[in-house]
Amino acid sequence: MEKKHVVYKVEKGSIAEEIGLEPGDALLAINQKAIEDVFDYHFLINDENLTLTILAKDGQTVEVEIEKEYQEDLGIEFENGLMDDYKSCSNRCMFCFIDQMPPGMRETLYFKDDDSRLSFLQGNYVTLTNMKDADLDRIIEYKLAPINISVHTTNPELRCTMLHNRFAGEALKKIKRLYDAEIEMNGQIVLCKGINDGEELERSIRELSGYLPYMESLSVVPVGLTKYRDGLYPLEPFEKEDAREVIAIIEKWQQYCMENYGVHFVQASDEWYLTAELPLPEEERYDGYIQLENGVGMLRLLITEFHAALEEYKDEKKKKQVRRQLSGAGGIRGLFQKEREVVHHITMASGRLAAPFIEDLAKDFMEVFPEYQIDVVAIRNDFFGEKITVSGLICAQDLVAQLSIRELGERVCIPCNMLRMGEEIFLDDWTLSEVEKTLQVPVDIVKSSGQDLLHAMLGIKA
Repeated sequence: MEKKHVVYKVEKGSIAEEIGLEPGDALLAINQKAIEDVFDYHFLINDENLTLTILAKDGQTVEVEIEKEYQEDLGIEFENGLMDDYKSCSNRCMFCFIDQMPPGMRETLYFKDDDSRLSFLQGNYVTLTNMKDADLDRIIEYKLAPINISVHTTNPELRCTMLHNRFAGEALKKIKRLYDAEIEMNGQIVLCKGINDGEELERSIRELSGYLPYMESLSVVPVGLTKYRDGLYPLEPFEKEDAREVIAIIEKWQQYCMENYGVHFVQASDEWYLTAELPLPEEERYDGYIQLENGVGMLRLLITEFHAALEEYKDEKKKKQVRRQLSGAGGIRGLFQKEREVVHHITMASGRLAAPFIEDLAKDFMEVFPEYQIDVVAIRNDFFGEKITVSGLICAQDLVAQLSIRELGERVCIPCNMLRMGEEIFLDDWTLSEVEKTLQVPVDIVKSSGQDLLHAMLGIKA
């Protein structure tokens, strides 16, 4: 059956807009080749000369010829991002976070994906157990990269146990095929205490480093444990000394890889250093922050960017320019009052993991802008349990409960990862407007960069 890929959005100024494509139209083929999914689409649109077969909203089928630059995008978003059904996970991992979710949340939060196409499109990590040989062949043929792989261990028997899938060990051979085809990869290990740490971690790092340079990086992150673990494998949290042992292994291999390959390769997520009560690594150790979305180097980058942005404001002339901008925007005469008089009181909410660092940045900010009072509140995660300390898993009900008993000032700032991507909805389905109504103050969303954080403190809108 011929697949119809319905257009959801056409970017302004794009090729798709120029040829008159509209939402509701459907793409049937490119150069007379049917499109199975997003892999085919991204490969086929690379050519400079294209013939698109379009099923218009009025039911007519037309062919449109296009001349464009090589690899130039058409500017189309489809109703289904994968242009096909999503592949659900076939594993039953002992550490799966979705199995630790409470009942009664929205249905989409319980869907376990393990789709190689999401790895290519969104950076999701996949176990390879769901990847058929035909999928692997297309990745290699189309040179789609990078592919992000949840490895967890290179011990085949242990991997079968951890993923509760008898094919999980065999799937490791696909890494070798990707390596032989020179496909860039990134690896991930979710570390479980007493399971894949210690000597097993050493083995995994050693064997995966053998796939350099195409296995470009490897992150090691601690297992996340919520309070909803009844009937699940009895995993234990990592304590201070455990974290120090993990860091010692990783830093030993960083030195080895740097000496032999010119990169550090394996990275510890920020949580390890906080749990171990050790300083964060210097910026150079992160190899350009390859695994930033995995919580590797996020705090170091935030600190670096924030201080770089703050330096620009330390000059008194620049400082006055900012004050005039704020005064003009809101008529804030108080900015020109006495230097030590607090004019603005702002509350910044964060997960407990990052809160101490945000507090330090707020102190640095207030030294330059003493007319501001920045209160940083570390939100305790009562919803999932106190062992969950990241901002991205804070629910609105915890946020509201812990902020409503405080004097919040003129506004509250929260990090963008508290909200569902592209929406103003929290994990527990509260909307941003509901939170604002309950707290009776505006809530500003802070993007992820240090400059965004500085601007949020100043009240400068992007």
